[in-house]
Amino acid sequence: MLPLVLLAAMLAWQLVLTGQTLWLCAGAARSAARAEVVGAGATAAARSALPESLERGLSVERVSGGRVRVEVRVPLLLRAWDSPVRVAAVSSLEGAG
Repeated sequence: MLPLVLLAAMLAWQLVLTGQTLWLCAGAARSAARAEVVGAGATAAARSALPESLERGLSVERVSGGRVRVEVRVPLLLRAWDSPVRVAAVSSLEGAG
C-alpha cells in the first residue's frame, strides 16, 4: 500500500509543479508584453520574471496583434530527465491605457 501512496503523492506534487510553472509563465508573458510596449527587450523581461530553473527552456516570440507568447518547459519531479511537456501563455497590453 505504501508504494501506491508514494506514487499518488509524487503525481500530486507533479501537478502542483505544472500549475506553478503555468502561473510563472503567465507572469513572464505579462512582463514581456510590458517591455514590448515601452520598447525594451521582451526576452530579457520574461527571463527576469522567471526563476533560474525555468530559464533553460524559455521561448519568447512576438505574435500578431502586438501580443507576446512565452513558452517554458515544465520541470519534472525527478530531475534526472528532461521534460517533454511545455506550457505557454500569451499576453498583450495593446489598448491598455
